[in-house]
Amino acid sequence: MSDADIVFQSYGRSCNNIVFFEDFYSIFMSKSHDVREMFKNTNMEAQRALLRSGILWLVMHSRGMPDTKIKALGKSHSRGEMNINPMYYSLWLDALMETLARHDPKFSKELELTWRRTLKPSIDLIQSMY
Repeated sequence: MSDADIVFQSYGRSCNNIVFFEDFYSIFMSKSHDVREMFKNTNMEAQRALLRSGILWLVMHSRGMPDTKIKALGKSHSRGEMNINPMYYSLWLDALMETLARHDPKFSKELELTWRRTLKPSIDLIQSMY
């Protein structure tokens, strides 16, 4: 089974519970005052739906989906639009790993490394568009 397939299955085990996305944002916002500030006027219900799709796009890109959605994310998060500094992506990824550890009963250090390795090309592309 490919890394992308392993990650896809892990996401499937985790994301069916809406609490997954609530936990993610609790963890992510606990990592930095600046991150909390970025979301202070955000409709979090809508944001959680965007996160659900965004993670899926990252996973599907790793499974061979064209990079169209990833480039759209990169453009929307770029300096000229939402101005999301690339330094926040490591906090985002750490928060995702902590959330997966809570929600995927099969989570392990090896699975974490597989997730990180699998999402890296998409995250690198998004960051490069800043």
